[in-house]
Amino acid sequence: QVQLVESGGGLVQAGGSLRLSCTASLRTLVIYDVGWFRQAPGKEREFVVSISMSGASTFYADSVKGRATISRNNAENTVYLQMNGLKPEDTAVYYCAAGSTGRYSHQYPHWGQGTQVTVSS
Repeated sequence: QVQLVESGGGLVQAGGSLRLSCTASLRTLVIYDVGWFRQAPGKEREFVVSISMSGASTFYADSVKGRATISRNNAENTVYLQMNGLKPEDTAVYYCAAGSTGRYSHQYPHWGQGTQVTVSS
């Protein structure tokens, strides 16, 4: 069973930046495509961004395009999500997921527990 752990969330002012990290047990992340999803209070979980195993392919949701950058360091078994120009509407729990690249939750069988991002206005 792949265990994913997110970190890097926190409270930031609008316009600020955060870098989220996702790591996995036993160097297993390298064999998966990885996606980030988020869920705001009272809303459904939504796709944010994904990256292929090699890191060569990425796909961004329109809501974060131009403000977010996903990257991965397979030697460190870690995927990063750099978020700049944060807005209050980015407030959510951010989840890292491992599976087959795509924008749908069912494409990712492995999920972390999430990290809270709160953006104050």
